[in-house]
Amino acid sequence: MRRILLLNPNTNGATTDAMCALARAVASGVRIEGRTAPIGVPMITMPAELEVAAEVVAAMAGTIAASPPDALVIGAFGDPGLAQAAARLSCPVIGIGEAAMREAALHGRTFAVVTVTPALVGSIAGMADRLGLSAQYRGVTLTEGQTAAVMANEATLHAALEAACRKALSGGGIDVLVIGGGPLGGAAQALASRFSVPLVNPVAAATRRALALMAA
Repeated sequence: MRRILLLNPNTNGATTDAMCALARAVASGVRIEGRTAPIGVPMITMPAELEVAAEVVAAMAGTIAASPPDALVIGAFGDPGLAQAAARLSCPVIGIGEAAMREAALHGRTFAVVTVTPALVGSIAGMADRLGLSAQYRGVTLTEGQTAAVMANEATLHAALEAACRKALSGGGIDVLVIGGGPLGGAAQALASRFSVPLVNPVAAATRRALALMAA
C-alpha cells in the first residue's frame, strides 16, 4: 500500500494524530503515518520557532531517507524545512501552507488567510509572494485575543475563527478563505458549512496535492 508520512514540526502528539485523521478522510486506500518533532514547541507561533522547526525537519528528513514514504507532508503552515527535506528525499515533499494557497488560488480566485498567530503574518505574506500569488492574496485576518486563550478549547477556537472569517469577508472581494494552521484543520472542516465561500483545510489540501503528485 502507498504511504504518506505526515511530519508534524510541532511537538504535540495529539495534533499529529488529529492531522493524520484529517488526511485519512481524503486519502482512501493510502496509509497515513504520523511523526512528531522530538524537540521544539507544542505550537509554532513565532518566526524564531519556525527557524528551529526547519532545522528539526531537515534532520528528520535525513532519517526518513533511509525508508522514504511515497510522499511527505510537512504539517505546519509556515512549511518549515520544506526545501531542505525536498533536497534529501526522492519522494514529493508538500507543505500544508503552500498546498492550501495553491488550492485556494486555482482558476484565478482571490483568497485571504485566517489564523491565530499575529507574529507569523509576515511569513504568510512572504509565502504568497514566493509562490507568485501576491496578486490574488488579500492578506491575513487574525482571531481576537491571545493565541493561548483562543486555542484553549474547541468551542473557543471555533467561535474565534468564525468571527475572524466573517470579518475577513465583510469587505468583499474574497473568493476563498484559507484557515492558516495545521492544528486548525479540524476547525476549517467544522466551520465550512457556515460560509458561502470555500474554507480550505490545509491538511486536506496537502493530502490531495500529495496524492496528485504520487499519481503523476
